[in-house]
Amino acid sequence: MRRTDKEITDRAEIESIIQRSLVCRLGMVDENRPYIVPLSFGYKDNALYFHSANQGRKIDILKKNNTVCFEFDIDYEPIKADNPCEWGMKYKSVIGFGKAYLVDDFEAKCAALDLIMQQYSDGTFDYLETKIKNILVIRVEIEHMTGKQSGKIA
Repeated sequence: MRRTDKEITDRAEIESIIQRSLVCRLGMVDENRPYIVPLSFGYKDNALYFHSANQGRKIDILKKNNTVCFEFDIDYEPIKADNPCEWGMKYKSVIGFGKAYLVDDFEAKCAALDLIMQQYSDGTFDYLETKIKNILVIRVEIEHMTGKQSGKIA
């Protein structure tokens, strides 16, 4: 990271940013072209989990190239100034890299869906077997991630 003064190195703070996020942006490479999608997600033990339809561009890309990057951001707000060249943005973010794998096992899919639901709800859920069989779960094993903050954040 070029601006080490903005770097977040505390793992607990990085995980707090992830836990407070509502969207994960997953970046992939489709034959030398970037492709990014916003997704709902779950996080546990240095892995991200996403649910997906069992076909589509995202799945086609991941089957050819499972190297991904991801991004989270929270607490963003413009910093205004009289001079437009002095405007800025305050935020906290996490960017990372990993490998994506498709999860086929029924129980593992259910466990991943529980993690995704826990990101957005305190409830417990039962899943219809027919629905589970017709979705894919993507697990991203995180290889590296960094945190960054800019602007004064209360």
